[in-house]
Amino acid sequence: MPEGPALHRLARLHQRRFAGASVRVSSPQGRFADDAALVDGRVLLRAEALGKHLWHHYDNGLTVHVHLGLYGSFTEAPVPLTDPVGQVRMRMVGAEFGTDLRGPTACEVLTPGEVQAIAARIGPDPLRRDAEPERAWTRITKSRSAIGSLLMDQSVISGVGNIYRAEVLFRHGIHPQRPGRDLTRAEFDAVWDDLVVLMRTGVRRGAIHVVRREHDHGAPAYAKGRPRTYVYRRAGEPCRLCTTPVLHSVMQGRNLFWCPACQVG
Repeated sequence: MPEGPALHRLARLHQRRFAGASVRVSSPQGRFADDAALVDGRVLLRAEALGKHLWHHYDNGLTVHVHLGLYGSFTEAPVPLTDPVGQVRMRMVGAEFGTDLRGPTACEVLTPGEVQAIAARIGPDPLRRDAEPERAWTRITKSRSAIGSLLMDQSVISGVGNIYRAEVLFRHGIHPQRPGRDLTRAEFDAVWDDLVVLMRTGVRRGAIHVVRREHDHGAPAYAKGRPRTYVYRRAGEPCRLCTTPVLHSVMQGRNLFWCPACQVG
């Protein structure tokens, strides 16, 4: 599933290519046809992201809400677009570019009240200037749940996925099974500030870079063309700092990676 920076990059791209002008919105697949008609031909005022949610705000007060989920993706192309290929849920066409959305978990038109209701359920986003980290700290400091689970809970902190979860905990020597309420305020502040920096780097560079420059050598990344990680998808391989084998388990259905020496329980 795309993590927060990927959605913010999409929002910036759509803001640059479509905002400020009327756009044609359709649903070649048909599943979004009625909602598409509500915003077809309207002016897109603003595109923005909140965590893993993408919003397109139109001049009639309606908003298209997209959550990509595990399989959703946008494909961009200059106009004129060719005939749709596959199950295109939503097609947006502007003056110079068009984009096709396939396979999202959610694609719907919402009223302002419905947008606010969803936003109220989402935790603070480290990539947004209006984020309130105090909300996350309040949830974490009162919770017995593992911090590895809390970081993936989008109602606690939004936009963090499996890679950022594993890597930011490693960078701060925090065991993923430690109860949230056992974190100190200094540890939380350090994790939050680090997420802000790491995720902004992800937006800027279009990839998740988490390994400090002085450690960015040795064993290759877990996949071709991906930046190196400290622990993510490196189970059984030596830790880049202490050479202890990286461990793996499953937490709430998601793969979990950590170094037992650098992240003492």
